[in-house]
Amino acid sequence: MIEIKNLKKSFGEVQVLKDINLTIDIGKIYGLVGRSGAGKSTLLRCINGLESYDEGTIIVDGIEVKSLNNQAAREFKKEIGMIFQQFSLLNRMTVYENIALPMKCWKYSKIQIDKKVKELVELVGIPDKLYSKPSELSGGQKQRVAIARALSMDPKILLCDEATSALDPQTAKAIISLINKINNELGITIVIVTHQMSVLRSSCENISILENGRIEESGFVEDIFLKQPQSLRNLIGDKDIILPQSGINLHILLSKEISDQPVITQMARELQTDFMILGGEMENYRNSVLGSVIINISHENLPVITKYLNENNVIWKFMNSSEIIRDNVQGGGYNV
Repeated sequence: MIEIKNLKKSFGEVQVLKDINLTIDIGKIYGLVGRSGAGKSTLLRCINGLESYDEGTIIVDGIEVKSLNNQAAREFKKEIGMIFQQFSLLNRMTVYENIALPMKCWKYSKIQIDKKVKELVELVGIPDKLYSKPSELSGGQKQRVAIARALSMDPKILLCDEATSALDPQTAKAIISLINKINNELGITIVIVTHQMSVLRSSCENISILENGRIEESGFVEDIFLKQPQSLRNLIGDKDIILPQSGINLHILLSKEISDQPVITQMARELQTDFMILGGEMENYRNSVLGSVIINISHENLPVITKYLNENNVIWKFMNSSEIIRDNVQGGGYNV
């Protein structure tokens, strides 16, 4: 559906996108994630033709975006819906009029517009707000109107630029559920720009992490969160956990295959060894649950514990400690 090769984009002397290569399959929810200034929104605007690019190619549904003239570009943008962080609704218009606006611009008939608007307010869950003004709506309701408007032209692709960033966590969760529903029911390819981990976990199937205009990591969400690459750690930061100065600290990552198994307690029983549990969490992802546990062990127990974890296909790595020379993930050696 979307294929990007060797994409470069500069604003003046500042290169914002540096040799971007990316493929987004049809019908998927894809996440573009990174810190502010990483180039996420610029990449999104290049995909829908709002921004030009200096080098490389963007092929969307078989069409090279750069090759489009004015009329062809207008037809192309009709196939791409866009949702923004600040909703971008017209305050003087009702919900009905805001949703209908793109169809009016394309000179749809009143019957077509009326039918489509009423279908969309049902889909996004605000049929009772049809004739309300934006000032009468909550933030979540405004974003539902914006989503309905973005769907009014039956787009093949839906682009979401920080669509939940202006919302409280509970409302953001509801909007993410709506986006998943739209993907499931309509089969629309969705590209989400975000810096929120909750969006990635509960919605996206694949992600790319951008840093300084480059894609540093791409793949399945679950694989990247288990791999814990440096680009992800740069994004989410270090958890506020106090690590003991003595002993060795291990970060144990529980994949979806073992997240529902009592791995840690089984290890303690079978090895008849003690250790401290410093922290842990279980998190819901789109189709699975992943977990992690941080433990502190003694030097003498390190060989037997890491051997047990490796034999049971449990991913682990050393936590920050002056005693550890290098990380280890699922096997390999260790130096103390």
